[in-house]
Amino acid sequence: MRVLPVVLYVLGGVMLVGAGIAVLTGVMVALLPQLIFGGLLLVVGLAIERWRYKPLLRGGPDPSWKDTGERFVDPNTGQLTAVYFDAQRGERHYLVVDEHGQPR
Repeated sequence: MRVLPVVLYVLGGVMLVGAGIAVLTGVMVALLPQLIFGGLLLVVGLAIERWRYKPLLRGGPDPSWKDTGERFVDPNTGQLTAVYFDAQRGERHYLVVDEHGQPR
């Protein structure tokens, strides 16, 4: 599990809680826009990142998926990755492959 996203979620949550406290108590009202905007930016941005960027899959591709021929080395894991397209769902899937292009 990556630690940085968890830390950023916590920081965003603390900023939003701080904004709530500022609204209720009237203290630090000058920081209210920064707390709200910063907290929302972190929490929503991380949620979109988790939804948008799919993890690498292991094992064979679904028979309906078409190999696009694209191969790249994943920068996070350093593993060779193949790109498959699922025409039924309109999604791309990323599978870990060996040096011969066979799924692991």
